[in-house]
Amino acid sequence: MSPKIEPLAVPGSWVVTPQQFGDARGVFLESFRGDLLAPHLGHRPDIVQTNLSVSAAGVLRGLHFADVPPSQAKYVTCVSGAVLDVVVDIRVGSPTFGRWDSVLLDDADRRAVYVAEGLGHAFLSLADDSAVMYLCTAPYAPGREHGIDPLDPELGIDWPTTARDGRPITPVLSDKDRTAPSLAQAREAGLLPDYAATQEFYASLAARSRP
Repeated sequence: MSPKIEPLAVPGSWVVTPQQFGDARGVFLESFRGDLLAPHLGHRPDIVQTNLSVSAAGVLRGLHFADVPPSQAKYVTCVSGAVLDVVVDIRVGSPTFGRWDSVLLDDADRRAVYVAEGLGHAFLSLADDSAVMYLCTAPYAPGREHGIDPLDPELGIDWPTTARDGRPITPVLSDKDRTAPSLAQAREAGLLPDYAATQEFYASLAARSRP
């Protein structure tokens, strides 16, 4: 029943593809296995908060991140509908700074994405009433939360223009996300995580998990 866990192009993020077992009654799967993620992360994620968002087709949430430490790692699944989930390396000094990768999360393959502390995260809903579940390693703390414009041309994220049912969609953002700074502006303002500091934080998590 072990899931397939594969690294994404942004170091510190993984896509998890679960095994599904279906019969005439429906489907069963293990949607989260912290013990199996641990060898990839170097520590077992300590889940302390669960969030659920429901979005119409075209809703774009993000690009969000939090101060490190402690930031907030996320394990993201789409329990109904479909979203394009995007992870961005915003750690200043990272060899892959500015790189992004995306995964289709939906109620067919039921994949999940793990987003480590210090990375940027966003998703675009591709169906009405898309329900996204986030397992988080730290509670929401408004004073430590930040955003970057997900439509920033410098990032160049290839957001879909068509919903799952074939309808054309245009991004619908909150006022906060719409007015968020560009990647360059966030860097100039000193808002972005430092790559060396995130590596030290990951090491501290690994040290804490050792017997």
